[in-house]
Amino acid sequence: MEVTASLLDQINSPADLRKLSKEKLEILCNELREFIIEAVSSNPAHLGASLGVVELTVALHYVFDTPNDKIIWDVGHQAYGHKILTGRKERFHTNRKFKGISGFPNIFESEYDAFSVGHSSTSISAALGMAIAAKKNQQNTQFVAVIGDGALTAGLAFEGINNLAANYCNVLIIVNDNNIAIDANVGGMSDYLVDIATSHTYNKVRRELFKTLGKIKLVGPRSRDLIIKINNSIKTFLTKQANIFESFNIRYFGPVDGHDVERLADVLTDLKDIPGPKVLHIITKKGKGFKIAEEKQTEWHAPVGKFDKDTGEYYFSTTEKSNSTRFQDVFGNTIVELARMNEKIVGITPAMPTGCSLNIMMKEMPDRAFDVGIAEQHAVTFSAGLAMGGLLPFCNIYSSFMQRAYDQVIHDVALQKLNVVFCLDRGGLVGADGATHQGAYDLAYFRIIPNMIVSAPMDEIELRNLMYTAQLPNKGAFSIRYPRGTGSIIDWQQPFKEIPIGKGRKLRNGKHLAIITIGTIGLTVSKICEDFSKKGIEIAQFDMRFVKPIDTELLHDVFTNFKKIITVEDGCLQGGMGSAVLEFIADNNYQTTIKRLGIPDNFIEHGTQEELYKVCGIDEDGIIKAITEFGII
Repeated sequence: MEVTASLLDQINSPADLRKLSKEKLEILCNELREFIIEAVSSNPAHLGASLGVVELTVALHYVFDTPNDKIIWDVGHQAYGHKILTGRKERFHTNRKFKGISGFPNIFESEYDAFSVGHSSTSISAALGMAIAAKKNQQNTQFVAVIGDGALTAGLAFEGINNLAANYCNVLIIVNDNNIAIDANVGGMSDYLVDIATSHTYNKVRRELFKTLGKIKLVGPRSRDLIIKINNSIKTFLTKQANIFESFNIRYFGPVDGHDVERLADVLTDLKDIPGPKVLHIITKKGKGFKIAEEKQTEWHAPVGKFDKDTGEYYFSTTEKSNSTRFQDVFGNTIVELARMNEKIVGITPAMPTGCSLNIMMKEMPDRAFDVGIAEQHAVTFSAGLAMGGLLPFCNIYSSFMQRAYDQVIHDVALQKLNVVFCLDRGGLVGADGATHQGAYDLAYFRIIPNMIVSAPMDEIELRNLMYTAQLPNKGAFSIRYPRGTGSIIDWQQPFKEIPIGKGRKLRNGKHLAIITIGTIGLTVSKICEDFSKKGIEIAQFDMRFVKPIDTELLHDVFTNFKKIITVEDGCLQGGMGSAVLEFIADNNYQTTIKRLGIPDNFIEHGTQEELYKVCGIDEDGIIKAITEFGII
């Protein structure tokens, strides 16, 4: 497929786009879609979401005066077309690469990125805050929040809608309805939007309603409220159900074909002139224009490698068996094994069944595995309710997403001493998703919560054994964090063994220097120690396994026998495992020299995991450098 982007070549900013006649927008959309496919085929990244909003992206920048008008993208997976049209076309080949452009909207990257984002469901709240600020500053600015139907499952989105209803501002919410987030959407909101989109009676008259009510000049708030009530009543009568948005006095328009760019431009132009909060409901297809991405939407949300841009075939076989297994699959298979043994076990995930591999359990035990939608807070309190009812929930949430449910962990789980097992996927540095997704903080933020057990396995067997241990009686709140990516052990499905709570282990003896590790970064340290041993330099290594309760007996052994210590962790230095060790030293009056290695006190941007480990000084070279600085060589 040869890309001949004659129109796209002329677009270096939305101002250039707005010079085009409306009849040329469809041609531009085709070129933009081909450009995205071409770029992602050679530099794998998120794909399906951006393909689905090509027409919307073009129409938005065509109608609105960006960057003076503000487009707030939700999550940001769908913003590739936006980036290409806003001056980053020539740099788009660096997308998600180290020192390249971010895969998500980023206010430090472009004035067209109105709000930095990476987690879902923030757009409505952000747009409302910005709109109120503009109103107070007497700025004539339009604000558009683009949110997917999947992101509407989050409580934050409803909180924003509720507050928008109480604050009359010019905010346009565009609901991009494609009936899928990464996996298929679940819950009542998804069903509700399907009902609206397929109501033939309503769709037959919606355009006339728009013409008659949409442009009536509103004089004062009472007239405005009357128009809205008439509008709501007619639509409710036609659809035989209340419109949830209009129940909040937010005017609803749609559904509209999200792939008809000229129609979208016309509708957006009309909506610009209607004051107050509004919702435009558009229907799109994720992966639009790339057949395999349309057919396999979950897989092609983010292709796993380079592929042929014409056929969609990968340049490698995805069915080839690797010598290693992803940690998420160790979790997914292990929870099924444990659930067969323990009928109380249930699994919970907030909209990531494929990403965390709970889909394995959902297939085998559909009545014992729950996808609750993009709703981390609900996932945790739902788990607390399950535990209160005598079940044993394994709540699997990505480390960075767990931050959104922190109060629920404290208030609803730990305070009540409930037995909920938190399996934190993507702990540590995750790579190309960047600062919004790095799992840097979980060891620190869980370590300070009473009644919490906080652990991190060094390998797949340890992960299985910690999961087994966590489901044994009277364990309380128990967190297990593990990284993104593959492990190191081929034969990992070993018989289960209980791990004593709060007990670490000595991995090797040594002289003069000891290294204390936690998690899978201990494997790198083990290799380094082995290499030094071949040179006659023996370095002791201790794997803590738990940061809470911490193994004080093991630490007494370390600090009694060693005066030079290095701690290494794939987590933040402030408050992490190294900090726990420093607290132990201070409490027990040990005199020692200690170096702490981990993620420093700044946000780590995107790149490969290897590049980011190097930036943080916790790659092999960084750890060796710390060892040599002790002068033992």
